[in-house]
Amino acid sequence: MFRPDVWEKYQVLVYLTAIVCGLVLGTAIPDRVGVLEWLLWPVLGLLLYTTFTQVPLAHLREAFADRRFMAAAVTGNFVVLPVIVWGLMSLAPDVAAVRLGILLVLLVPCTDWFITFTHLGGGDTRHAIAFSPVSLLLQIVLLPVYLWVFFGGEFAAGVAQREMAAAFAGLILLPLVLAFFTEKWVAQKPGRQSLLVVLGGFPVPLLAVVVFSIAAAQVGVVSESLGLLAYLALIFVVFLVIAGLLARVIAPLFRLPSGQGRVLAFSFGSRNSFVVLPLALALPSHLELAVVVIVFQSLVELLGMAVYLWWVPRKLFPANH
Repeated sequence: MFRPDVWEKYQVLVYLTAIVCGLVLGTAIPDRVGVLEWLLWPVLGLLLYTTFTQVPLAHLREAFADRRFMAAAVTGNFVVLPVIVWGLMSLAPDVAAVRLGILLVLLVPCTDWFITFTHLGGGDTRHAIAFSPVSLLLQIVLLPVYLWVFFGGEFAAGVAQREMAAAFAGLILLPLVLAFFTEKWVAQKPGRQSLLVVLGGFPVPLLAVVVFSIAAAQVGVVSESLGLLAYLALIFVVFLVIAGLLARVIAPLFRLPSGQGRVLAFSFGSRNSFVVLPLALALPSHLELAVVVIVFQSLVELLGMAVYLWWVPRKLFPANH
């Protein structure tokens, strides 16, 4: 039931089904779905724990020592892409919640499922794993600064700082530590390896629970914002195209091999929706549309990653590059 390869093969269909079911449930019994919002924190934590158990956390030192790759990943994600996001804001509707949602989800690089896509796309998974904690620390520090510069307002920056710190402690640091000790415990006896295989089947269904809960709890907001989806789809698709091309430009500048260039492409193209979701859910009610923006971006990104799995290894960074 929880075979990772089966879930990954049909994950887009699973997420779409979960959203549709959530919307139907939220429409049918809107007064009884509020409790689902309270389940998001523990489900997100379990999601990241099971995700982290699938990466070799004990083998980071060699990849982390590659300063050229780290410089390229940091430059692209935290210097160039924020400028690109600022330019894309000219395409966004003049709605505060929409703009805030776009900024939240596009300014911070992914720290979890981009590792899976890097692996599937033939990239250097060790470098992807090594960059993940560096990326987390930088986005925690820089997101309030980005929001101050791009969105403006003390409130947005203050909330981002508090909630990102809480998300890091509860949804990243704790699951990461638990995953590390789980892997150490499994490594003590060969017969325990099956536990990691079982855990590997949980990330996709857990994410389905997350998007189901959000769709059910936010059905009213979703129905009122259908007209915005075309604008959002345009922004997110343009971002994906630019992110891939940016990786193709930056990798040669830092003299990176094709495997590391693929890591850059998947890192630039994927965003950290898991971590910013709790932040968006904590916003005041007049900004709740930001949650819809973040979930919709995740769906566009998943479809985009399916295209990336063909585009990145075959066109952007072929094996003989």
